[in-house]
Amino acid sequence: MNTAYEALDAWIDDHFDSQITFLKALVAVPTDTPPGNNTPHALRTSALLADMGFQARHFEVPQEMVQAAGLQSITNLIVREAFGQNGPTIALNAHGDVVPPGEGWTHDPYGGEIVDGKLYGRAAAVSKCDFTTFTYALRALQHAAKTQSLDLNGAVELHFTYDEEFGGDLGPSYLLSNNFTRPDLMIAAGFSYQVVTAHNGCLQMEVTVHGTMAHAAIPESGIDAMQGAVHLLNALYATNAVNQTITSQVEGINHPYLNIGTIEGGTNTNVVPGKVSFKLDRRMIPEEDPAQVEAHLRQVMADAVASFNEGRQDAGIHIDIKRILLCRAMQPLPGNKPLVSALQTHGEAIFGESIPALGTPLYTDVRLYVEQGIPGVIYGAGPRTVLESHAKRADERIDLEDLRRATKVIARTLHDLLSQKA
Repeated sequence: MNTAYEALDAWIDDHFDSQITFLKALVAVPTDTPPGNNTPHALRTSALLADMGFQARHFEVPQEMVQAAGLQSITNLIVREAFGQNGPTIALNAHGDVVPPGEGWTHDPYGGEIVDGKLYGRAAAVSKCDFTTFTYALRALQHAAKTQSLDLNGAVELHFTYDEEFGGDLGPSYLLSNNFTRPDLMIAAGFSYQVVTAHNGCLQMEVTVHGTMAHAAIPESGIDAMQGAVHLLNALYATNAVNQTITSQVEGINHPYLNIGTIEGGTNTNVVPGKVSFKLDRRMIPEEDPAQVEAHLRQVMADAVASFNEGRQDAGIHIDIKRILLCRAMQPLPGNKPLVSALQTHGEAIFGESIPALGTPLYTDVRLYVEQGIPGVIYGAGPRTVLESHAKRADERIDLEDLRRATKVIARTLHDLLSQKA
């Protein structure tokens, strides 16, 4: 085996207990989004990195921008470590913001409890684990560079950001658009058994249905916004029959899908609702045009309103539609081949099985780098599927052996990318 790889693997094994301690400390600081008060976690992360000898630059997002996004505080972090002269800059991005824990946990969501080789906690798998994967891979590379006199050229940047759940505009997009960073290649937090090179897009909209409130004893004196909302929901859900006939050509991605995630309205059980709001999530495969998808959904809802109001003597219902999120699909860039090749080679060597390159139905911050012309892929610590990790569900967990092995894969990949000669 390459002696540099041996040195990297050995350092990671020797320091794995401290890596677990780092992960437990990250899980212990809540980053529930909403409400999105994430600066305390960034400050804690920065302090822990300082204890390891890393100086993190803080990029606090202006409060007016944070509040406009419906959040409370965001401070993004960048750590930059240079090796030799010239060479590529490789960014490693993981996000610290997460959805709230929700119900049904059998372990403390902030406790970092370890049971049967798995560490439990919100963001243990997505993606505070990869704060540690990327940090300890970089630490291993630093040590090997010194002890093995490695001829490395380039730089590694840790990008720890806090706006993935709300679309990334105040996370990676904020860093890139303000020219705080400009990497040549990037790897984002992911799972260990595949290299993801493409992903779905996502359109989210908030729809408010307006009627006229009335006493339930004389319902004819009002216009029932709930009935109008049901009519709209049926029309929207009906689009899934067509969606399921549209097949993506990207392995790992199947078809588009529309989901209604929340609905609220009305004032009391004895009142005809005058207003009902719901939020929809439309997943878009890479082959779809987001503008056409949005225009189609708006037309579906306009037609549903017209059919509901048809024949009524009054004005009937009307709706307001607000787009709350548009994340474009990630398309692979030609320059990602060195990333894919290195990750597959070392993933197979470490995990003992082939590591396919494919797409995922999720959407991630990688698209924000790719849209800037920066080739990127998704790879990190985690199981074969999101379902196995319990991400966004109760009892989220990470298998610690996956964490250890993924750290080795990232460290070896960084070595290879910084060892290549122009």
